Amino acid sequence: MPMPTEERVSQLVAELVESRGFDLEGVAVSGAGKDQARVVVTIDSDATVDLDAVADLSTDVSEILDEAGDFGETPYLLEVTTPGVDRPLTHPRHWRRARGRKVRITLRPDAPVPEDTGKFEARVGETTDTEVALVLGGRRKPHRVHIPLADIERAVVQVEFSAPGAAEMELAGGVAPGRPAPGAQDDQGAIQSAPASTEGTMA
Repeated sequence: MPMPTEERVSQLVAELVESRGFDLEGVAVSGAGKDQARVVVTIDSDATVDLDAVADLSTDVSEILDEAGDFGETPYLLEVTTPGVDRPLTHPRHWRRARGRKVRITLRPDAPVPEDTGKFEARVGETTDTEVALVLGGRRKPHRVHIPLADIERAVVQVEFSAPGAAEMELAGGVAPGRPAPGAQDDQGAIQSAPASTEGTMA
């Protein structure tokens, strides 16, 4: 029996995810091994993501998938997780949650550039639905510019191994609530909950 599409799984779980106060950031469905599927449901929130809440959500998502029956008799491994720190920023909410982080930015070819090139690194400041404040100049000459989100082709948060300068962070407005500070030990990847990984099959 073919596996359900990612769009189908998204449709099945979206309402539940949103009812728990999370944003559904993505669904991935793949083969995890011989005769087994793997389903990764990625969620996020403006608030700190509580691992107990992730585990509870994982249990309920598994029940929904079992009841739908799209996997038939094929066992599946379900993982409910949050995005890694290096995920691309594609929505205004991503930019708001990345406040205080260093980001590698590529501007659209026709956009005016604040630096000598259309690719540069900056620290994320306050964000509206249409533009973002960026802190340029690093530790030595930090200064703030505003760029329309529509001018940004691609932006990816960078992993940092040392703390940024105080002036940079002040111009950025600090770190978004509930997010790790740049250079913190848990900068390395997604927050994952082992209890949130559930193997389920249709009865």
